[in-house]
Amino acid sequence: MNYIIGAFKPACNISITFSDGKSRKPVPLKKENGQTVMVPLFQSQENIAGKISVEPVSGKKVEHNGIKVELLGQIEMYFDRGNFYDFTSLVRELDVPGEIYERKTYPFEFSTVEMPYETYNGVNVRLRYILKVTITRGYAGSIVEYQDFVVRNYSPPPSINNSIKMEVGIEDCLHIEFEYNKSKYHLKDVIIGKIYFLLVRIKIKNMDLEIRRRESTGSGANTHVETETLAKFELMDGAPVRGESIPIRLFLSPYELTPTYRNINNKFSVKYYLNLVLVDEEDRRYFKQQEITMFRLAETSVINQAVGA
Repeated sequence: MNYIIGAFKPACNISITFSDGKSRKPVPLKKENGQTVMVPLFQSQENIAGKISVEPVSGKKVEHNGIKVELLGQIEMYFDRGNFYDFTSLVRELDVPGEIYERKTYPFEFSTVEMPYETYNGVNVRLRYILKVTITRGYAGSIVEYQDFVVRNYSPPPSINNSIKMEVGIEDCLHIEFEYNKSKYHLKDVIIGKIYFLLVRIKIKNMDLEIRRRESTGSGANTHVETETLAKFELMDGAPVRGESIPIRLFLSPYELTPTYRNINNKFSVKYYLNLVLVDEEDRRYFKQQEITMFRLAETSVINQAVGA
């Protein structure tokens, strides 16, 4: 029985370490099994370098037909699970065919890697970056090891950031104007605005402001759209009167937001909306939705903006 168990054990252990792993910021990444692990954070155009160690299980040798490491950027649709679309694929050959009797270490480096898209785990899609080490073997089957890492890309503050002004109304019953201070927000920003009641002839019970994320995957007839309400903020409880104005101040930092993603590799998009919801005393609901653009600002810029504010 022990022989049978031993037959399915890997012939060697593979470990992957990043050369600047100790100094690089670790961030959480949710795995397929639901567990969260800490992995290093990179951004586009950085060097990704490190070492790969292959250590045979004691008393065994590893015969192989070559060893390689790949850096892969992949998109997986959950309705097409298991099929990965590679948008980045780089390879480094580490060793020619031969035998390994003891621990052997291989340095690797991928220079100024183009990683245009961010790591994303959504409702119907995920985008991931991995290092994949393959020890190619014929009869015994190849040995493969994976190492995840996260990519985030930063944007400068937009040079033009117009305010949003909109009206919502029901003829002869309700007329509201609302105004947001800008249309583009960074992930730690504050939404500041005001709502003006110009005409109120229905009895409003309460009013909420929601942040909604809309993820669309696929295209044409195969488009899947998922909308999540990420935050719900009560603006008012009770009936407003004509001429009244209500201030809005909504901090975004408590919520798990991503930048707006538009048509990533022709596979998916992620958009954000501010949704104003009014409920009258008969529980009828009135909506007004406005798209906003989210972007990731470098943390030093966030601090500078906060100090400047």
